[in-house]
Amino acid sequence: MKLVIDDACYAYDTIFSDFGEIRALPGRSINNASVQDADVLIVRSRTRVNQSLLQGSKVKFVGSTVAGLDHVDQKYLHDNDITFFSAQGCNSMAVAEFVISAIVNLADELEFDYQEKTLGIIGVGNVGSRLAAKANLMGIKTLLNDPPRQAQEDLPDFVDLDVALSADIVTFHTPLTFDGKHPSYQLLNEGNFHHINDQSIVFNAARGGVIVEDIWQKTQTKVNIIDCWENEPNINQTLQTNAYWATPHIAGHSVDAKFMGSFMVYEALCAFTNTKQDDSIVNLINPGILSVKQDNLKDTLNQIYDFKQDTAAITNVDNFEDYRRNYPIRYEWHHFDSTTVLPIV
Repeated sequence: MKLVIDDACYAYDTIFSDFGEIRALPGRSINNASVQDADVLIVRSRTRVNQSLLQGSKVKFVGSTVAGLDHVDQKYLHDNDITFFSAQGCNSMAVAEFVISAIVNLADELEFDYQEKTLGIIGVGNVGSRLAAKANLMGIKTLLNDPPRQAQEDLPDFVDLDVALSADIVTFHTPLTFDGKHPSYQLLNEGNFHHINDQSIVFNAARGGVIVEDIWQKTQTKVNIIDCWENEPNINQTLQTNAYWATPHIAGHSVDAKFMGSFMVYEALCAFTNTKQDDSIVNLINPGILSVKQDNLKDTLNQIYDFKQDTAAITNVDNFEDYRRNYPIRYEWHHFDSTTVLPIV
């Protein structure tokens, strides 16, 4: 069996080597010629998986080690009997930790009590649900908005989009969708941007395209935290310059998340090929007990990982892609023995 794998997939050589011959390439370099004789394709978000890529190839299994779906033409895969698996939820804890870290830093630097703020969470799937649980543990009032879930589950505590946008802190965690009853493309747009004002704190840790950036760059807010951008890596430099944290789409880039993305695809490929799993792979991430001896939550979180270095790393925007591909080691909170109680849930 021949596998073409994005070389940014975590531990791909260890995890997938038993399946056959691996050809590892940067995601943006994977093209039709490189997959012609491949049986399996494993990608991250930088490879557009569609007819143009796969036509004429032998590929019968596509695995995506990231949570997003907008880079994959699922209809083409279905119509051509190509099995597809996406690692939904693999980075949900990492993104939730990213948002909480930013809120805690902002509360300290801008001198507000986060327990007196409302947090509008738009998109309450894997990430939004984890974030809501952490926020509730910290005493932050949440306003949850997710029309697709609301339609299916009749959740009485959910609010409409306008209410969520009127929160003190607004954070987006939707997939990027263009059709259906509730498309998320340009969800925050000229028709509802008036809910965002000069006291709003706005996060985009979802997907570029969820917020109309041309309007956002002209809208005065209290703070913007932007991890996801339109036209990456050619990002909006006005928004970048004015943001509190402007990071290169790395909110979900913990070691744990990257491992889990690869591991979830590994499990799916084992099922597809009727291969017995190697039990040792699940324990591949084992940094031991890491210690943090700070007496407050902000310093504790920043010792675990100071996200401001991610902003500094792309002061020169030409570093965007290289920094993502060579991202520093960052472990999630549950690995740490902390003097200060962490909001782990």
